[in-house]
Amino acid sequence: MLPVTNTVGVQESELELTFLTKQEILLAHCRFKELLPKESRNTMDYRVPMEKILTMPELKSNPFRQRICYVFSTSEAKDGSLSFEDFLDFLSVFSDSATPEIKSHYAFRIFDFDDDGTLDRNDLVKLVNCLTGDAPETRLSQEEMNQLIGNILEESDIDKDGTVNLSEFQHVISRSPDFVSSFKIVL
Repeated sequence: MLPVTNTVGVQESELELTFLTKQEILLAHCRFKELLPKESRNTMDYRVPMEKILTMPELKSNPFRQRICYVFSTSEAKDGSLSFEDFLDFLSVFSDSATPEIKSHYAFRIFDFDDDGTLDRNDLVKLVNCLTGDAPETRLSQEEMNQLIGNILEESDIDKDGTVNLSEFQHVISRSPDFVSSFKIVL
């Protein structure tokens, strides 16, 4: 049986692969079309450039906004652009309905700056720098950074291999009651 496409071009099969409601998908479709150049608004195979995605108010102040685009992008060019399906995946993971396991999986991928499947010292330094900002007055000193990274690894690195893997990360996140409520975007 072929997927059925409704009046806005959303395949009914896509509705089953998301944590979004039908109404949220329709709203997402409107938001996606607003991000498209006018000449591309009637096609669904267009990708919105990362620069346009980053203008969304929900992402403007997020220090991980570029990493979010790269993680959700399926672009072969690795440019952070999003197709409508990528956009739905992004909104679905950041929805209230997504499970803590899904949210923590994607948070891990966002924090894994070198995409090697672990959070090593370099990833953790980049993560901390994203949170503290790039200004010299907000950055940690080398000594403060080393102490903080050491503390993170001491608490999180269960197998003591010098990195945090996905299951170790999920274990830490499971003890953080605020994580699920803070890892969301409301349309």
